[in-house]
Amino acid sequence: MTPPTPPPAAVLVTGASRGLGRGIAEELARAGHSVAVHYAGNRAAAEETAGLCLAAAADPRQQFPLVKGDVSKPDDRRAILDGALHALGRLDGLVNNAGIAPKVRADLLDVAEADYADVLGVNLDGPFFLSQLAARHWVARPGEGRLPGGYKLIFVSSLSAYAVSTNRGAYCVSKAGLAMTTQLFAARLAAHGVQVLELRPGIMATDMTAGVKEKYDALLADGLVPQMRWGTAADVGLAVRAVCEGRFPFTTGDAINVDGGFHLRRL
Repeated sequence: MTPPTPPPAAVLVTGASRGLGRGIAEELARAGHSVAVHYAGNRAAAEETAGLCLAAAADPRQQFPLVKGDVSKPDDRRAILDGALHALGRLDGLVNNAGIAPKVRADLLDVAEADYADVLGVNLDGPFFLSQLAARHWVARPGEGRLPGGYKLIFVSSLSAYAVSTNRGAYCVSKAGLAMTTQLFAARLAAHGVQVLELRPGIMATDMTAGVKEKYDALLADGLVPQMRWGTAADVGLAVRAVCEGRFPFTTGDAINVDGGFHLRRL
């Protein structure tokens, strides 16, 4: 007699209404997981993501509820987590993907404090404190995670964690901060069955890079990235799926580059 298929795991993906977050949500749906689709304001885009997830779903028991909130605000963070838990009944993984670019690409000497605070609030403070909430939930429920190897906590950072852009200083600081945040949570949570990893996308084809497409088309053609192409949301989605499928069982606190080789030092 064939054993019953285990029920879907539940993963919350922040910033899932478009871009990398949508690609992550779709791939997790394809892998058989339920996904809480977080969005900040664009409900129509979030509904489109949920529809794509439903079309990709492998199990009729999978669910794709929408959860709204601003990750930079404490009350919203609590509502985001509670909304995911209420809709799915559990939480097995959190993918901190939501992020923003500076409103204005300003020289480092001209960065306004308000703009700096906005970027850090969404890109660094939000993931830190949302992960804190999720971690408290998991520590209180040892051994209950449905993903292989236990609970999964993923931070989507960027090559900007180490590559300097002096006209995007706040963004670089926020992503470098995520690199340390990953290590901190990994060290704190390893004994509690929580695997923590950082994914570092490279030059990705998203709304955020649409305004500089021609510039990077030329740089890519000239070999800036060894694989000589743009990264896609699917590339990042496949990496998240691999982590959630337990493909890195003896790894935590590390950064996985999803960048076509950009990080390589070449002569």
